[in-house]
Amino acid sequence: MTSSIRFLMCAPDHYDVDYVINPWMEGNVHKSSRDRAVEQWQGLFHILKDRAVVDLVKPQKGVPDMVFTANAGLVLGNNVVLSRFFHKERQGEEPFFKEWFESQGFTVYELPKDLPFEGAGDALLDREGRWLWAGYGFRSELDSHPYLAKWLDIEVLSLRLMDERFYHLDTCFCPLANGYLLYYPPAFDSYSNRLIELRVPAEKRIAVSEKDAVNFACNAVNVDRVVIMNKASDELKERLGNLGFEVLETPLTEFLKAGGAAKCLTLRVTEPIIPDHRAIAAVESRVVRMDGHLLDAGLINQALDLIVEGGGSFQVLNFQLGEQRQSTSSADVKVTAPSHEVMEAIVAQLIDLGAVPPPQEVCDIIWEAAPQDGVAPDDFYVTTIYPTEVRVNCEWVKVQKQRMDGAIVVSETANGITAHCKLLRDLKQGDRVVVGVEGIRTVRKTESREQRNTQEFSFMGSGVSSERRVELVVEQIAWEMRQIRDQGGKVVVTAGPVVIHTGGGEHLAGLIRQGYVQALLGGNAIAVHDMEQSLMGTSLGVDMKRGVSVRGGHRHHLKVINTIRRYGSIANAVEQGVVTSGVLYECVKNNVPFALAGSIRDDGPLPDTQMDLIKAQEDYARLIEGADLILMLSSMLHSIGVGNMTPAGVKMVCVDINPAVVTKLSDRGSVESVGVVTDVGLFLSLLTQQLERLTSPYKLAQLV
Repeated sequence: MTSSIRFLMCAPDHYDVDYVINPWMEGNVHKSSRDRAVEQWQGLFHILKDRAVVDLVKPQKGVPDMVFTANAGLVLGNNVVLSRFFHKERQGEEPFFKEWFESQGFTVYELPKDLPFEGAGDALLDREGRWLWAGYGFRSELDSHPYLAKWLDIEVLSLRLMDERFYHLDTCFCPLANGYLLYYPPAFDSYSNRLIELRVPAEKRIAVSEKDAVNFACNAVNVDRVVIMNKASDELKERLGNLGFEVLETPLTEFLKAGGAAKCLTLRVTEPIIPDHRAIAAVESRVVRMDGHLLDAGLINQALDLIVEGGGSFQVLNFQLGEQRQSTSSADVKVTAPSHEVMEAIVAQLIDLGAVPPPQEVCDIIWEAAPQDGVAPDDFYVTTIYPTEVRVNCEWVKVQKQRMDGAIVVSETANGITAHCKLLRDLKQGDRVVVGVEGIRTVRKTESREQRNTQEFSFMGSGVSSERRVELVVEQIAWEMRQIRDQGGKVVVTAGPVVIHTGGGEHLAGLIRQGYVQALLGGNAIAVHDMEQSLMGTSLGVDMKRGVSVRGGHRHHLKVINTIRRYGSIANAVEQGVVTSGVLYECVKNNVPFALAGSIRDDGPLPDTQMDLIKAQEDYARLIEGADLILMLSSMLHSIGVGNMTPAGVKMVCVDINPAVVTKLSDRGSVESVGVVTDVGLFLSLLTQQLERLTSPYKLAQLV
């Protein structure tokens, strides 16, 4: 047929699973059927031939994966960036693909030999020709992306792959016509998912289930309004059909054994070009230097792991190994990150390991004036427990009054430049506050580095254990709460930050939204970490979706406190659209009063936190008045305090994983008290489910 669309394919004459370089190959070595592979390849070939021009490159012995032509290179217009394969098993394909591209008149660009990039497997053009999505993390290096931007004169958006099953971008990500996107979000880190959401409107994002993802539904070929793939669920086919796409399934199970499907087997060599291409890559690089016992103390390994886990890549430019046991080593490391934001987060953690920029590169820190009393500028540097120095006038100045979770203020005095730590609440308008990470270093003795080993400065390294079933108790509590709500009664909740840490925040927020809670009591911490989850997706620096500590996450709660202090109150932050979800958000939006009682350990604190103990007790007592039920959720001090000021006759439910807390409340002698020893996150999840059952007309009918 006559078509302006062209694809490159390679017949599977020599295809087999000869080695293992991805999880799909494990257990499938020499277990593929050549006959079935040929039959399935022919099926895809004829589907494409009816809709486009299909060119063929001659298959070669010894390179069985050459059938996956998507990895030959990346084509845009008459230019092609040739692949540099990560695994030696595939590097033999490079000269054959180069020969074919040159024979077709393409201008071939070649990356440095030690810089992996695997073509259109890891670089997918937006179908409207607006930008290039480029993946990294398993097969392609982030440092290749600036080359793509320059050679192809296009904006490059970098996406980090996190799931080894989806080792190439095209295994979990498929741009479609008219700006639509078919993708599997769990394959990416949080930064990449945010980037995707910023560029692709919600109505055009088609997120697939894991069932479809492992069938390589995203490894599809899009020709106009036709989407060709190995297999799709009925639900996915219906969704695509409703958007005007026709789904054509063609079995490619033999190629799944090697980790590929429709897209992997094809390379589109005609791509849309728009005249106003601009070579843009948000990728940022920076060089840091490390000195000390880098090997025996494990510092260099920690640093390189930190860079990769933080979403960046590295290149060791220079490493000088100490010759004697007491000698120190030094290394210059080039750090590359997909954005300035990610770079700042990575470098902040490297500073904690003692990394500094080369002396000739940074002569002064960056500072900004505090905009108002008690508020730091955005991106202020959050101090740690380690002695810190800042670079001023090309000299290092020691920071005085060193402490954790403060800001650094630089001042000019008669004796010269001084620097010292200040808590947020002590900042005065106009104070010169250090921002960013330029020109900052931590200083520690060699012994402390050796003792550090693999420890890191972070909170909450352990998980939460589950307890016995509590469904029967929850059912009783749910009936009570529903009855109180329907009769216009009052339920007061006393909650600690563990509610947020264990994932119960969304359930508590739902209870408030649905009218089950008429007042909330707590401390500074639950509000801080509730809004930390809302704004940053973490609680005490722990990613709430993946359950792992985020590098630099121990600073998040200070950032949140600073933001709320800027707006003057939680209510102001909600009304101005800064806080858009969570427990405190629902309180504000649903006019549910709350009282936050401060303590000596509070950071900040938040403007709403009452630091006068007597006034806090009065606020608690005022909100408790008239309560029919008090739900106490994993907050020992607040729960005991509330219990001591609550009159008899008020039903109380105390939920805590610590039996001593439950016993303490039960010992007060109230027959209306119920103690539940369990994980509060599990309790709230079960409570929400039970209330949903009770409020569903269909399920209520079944119960009756």
